[in-house]
Amino acid sequence: MLRSITRFLRDEEGATAIEYGIIAGLISVVMITAITSQGGIGASLETIWNSIKTSLATAAA
Repeated sequence: MLRSITRFLRDEEGATAIEYGIIAGLISVVMITAITSQGGIGASLETIWNSIKTSLATAAA
């Protein structure tokens, strides 16, 4: 029984999956912040889409 517990405590395979999960989470937070912040990528994309929408509405009229 003690041997099984010792082997379980030394096993590090699950740690790699947890580390990848933490990295993916941090990347997601950075991306969301960059997109939703004022003056960020999201604001620039909104300006571009509004310009396209206006041009299409003008062309259709």
